[in-house]
Amino acid sequence: MHTRHTSRLPRTALAVIATAVLLTISGCSGSSGESGAPQGAPSSASSDRAAGHTDAQPLKPLPASVPAGLKPYYKQKLSWRDCGDDGFQCARMKTPLDYEHPDPDKDLHLAVARKKASGKGKTLGSLLVNPGGPGGSAVDYVQQAAAVGYPPPVRRSYDLVGLDPRGVARSEPVRCLTDKQMDTFTQTDQTPDNARETNRLVSAYKKFAAGCDKRSGDVLGHLSTVDAARDMDMLRALLGDKKLNYVGASYGTYLGAYYAGLFPQRSGRLVLDGAMDPSLSMLRINRDQTGGFDTAFREFAKDCVSRSDCPLGRKSTKDAARRLSAFFEKTDKKPLRTGDPRKLTESLATTGVIRAMYDESSWPQLRDALTSAMDGDGADLLTLADEYYERDPDGHYGNIMYANPAVNCLDLPPAFSSPEDVKKALPSFEKASPVFGRGFAWAALNCGYWPDKPTGRPHRIDAKGADPILVVGTTRDPATPYAWAQALAGQLEPARLLTYEGDGHTAYLRGGACINDTVDTYLLKGEAPKNDKKCP
Repeated sequence: MHTRHTSRLPRTALAVIATAVLLTISGCSGSSGESGAPQGAPSSASSDRAAGHTDAQPLKPLPASVPAGLKPYYKQKLSWRDCGDDGFQCARMKTPLDYEHPDPDKDLHLAVARKKASGKGKTLGSLLVNPGGPGGSAVDYVQQAAAVGYPPPVRRSYDLVGLDPRGVARSEPVRCLTDKQMDTFTQTDQTPDNARETNRLVSAYKKFAAGCDKRSGDVLGHLSTVDAARDMDMLRALLGDKKLNYVGASYGTYLGAYYAGLFPQRSGRLVLDGAMDPSLSMLRINRDQTGGFDTAFREFAKDCVSRSDCPLGRKSTKDAARRLSAFFEKTDKKPLRTGDPRKLTESLATTGVIRAMYDESSWPQLRDALTSAMDGDGADLLTLADEYYERDPDGHYGNIMYANPAVNCLDLPPAFSSPEDVKKALPSFEKASPVFGRGFAWAALNCGYWPDKPTGRPHRIDAKGADPILVVGTTRDPATPYAWAQALAGQLEPARLLTYEGDGHTAYLRGGACINDTVDTYLLKGEAPKNDKKCP
């Protein structure tokens, strides 16, 4: 069971910039590659509206001057201390819970970490990074990945900085369920076959939302992407940078685009990798993502059926899809043993497969896991599902699956408000993905029971007046379909689109020399491609 979908990444892999977190296994529908048209999605503006696409309004920039009530926050002094090894420094930044009504008694304290530039002499200032989610820890990312995995010239030239967004990890983290309750939640049947199973799923969503309200109700209404973008601007000022330089992946592109729209005059070198389209409704996001994961699965299946040990047969990708669907149905009726008190339910099996779609380097692991599962042992698929949910071997869950819906359900009106809404939309989701569509459609119901009303809506963002912005898209990206990168680059006036023609989620540091060299040149010299550019 999931929450919007965005990016996530295996702990040990520095090759992927995103922190792959399925936005929700609720939204997943993708582009059809070069055409840029989302699969299973209407193409005309009128049919978009009929299918649930909200007419997006232009995002208005905030005033260039800092309001008087916020000046004390912008003038605070960060108290840096050594943290961990290798020269990392950490601090806490005070920020108002409510930007419109600052109250020192309700201030939040957000975690910041940095690694100073390793080069001598004058540097380029700070480079903020965000790994995605929403809910991925930027502090962890800068310490475990960026500070050791970014190219040496970038690390020599910039102070690498991570800010855990409000509600995430070390920054007033949202909590919703106990570990035992979360185990139960993740096993809930997400493809209900009758009224009893539908009621059970709805009850699970309501209990999840009530748990968030009970444990984190004081902050739930102030965790939006707009709030997080304003926090980033405050940090920019406290770091002494006139403009924000930034690398955001997956949901991090959504955050970066909002920053550019709200503060175009303070936007510097922005890399938006695995781009999201801020003009889409939650329904459209979810359905587009569904097709994106279907595209990724078909690429996996094409590779699998060419191998003698493929657990999905060797006939065709269509036959492989039928076999996987049959496996899910069998698991729905009889969950598999795992060597753990938990059995592998259909929902956990689906999550394990989804987890492997983020990066083609996980395909061999998925083949092995499916082979074992089809022999009756679900342990390896359960391991993949646990990676996705950030469940450690001791049964403890991270914060990401709580922060994720807390942000998503505030940013946009829900895709669905009732089971009846889901049932009406099922055909379009199943068209987007015969394998995943039904489950993703029901997962999109989660925000329908959220305790706080959404404060955001879809926006078109032009960022007029900002410096050139580099938007990066991967043609067969499962979590952020390529059409989204095209759409975002079309909205942002100063954008250039950099395309990676390949598989997997995001491109920088995993798409080869052409992608890496283009991004590095932009970060180090401020030189974006004169025109849109494609990399094989």
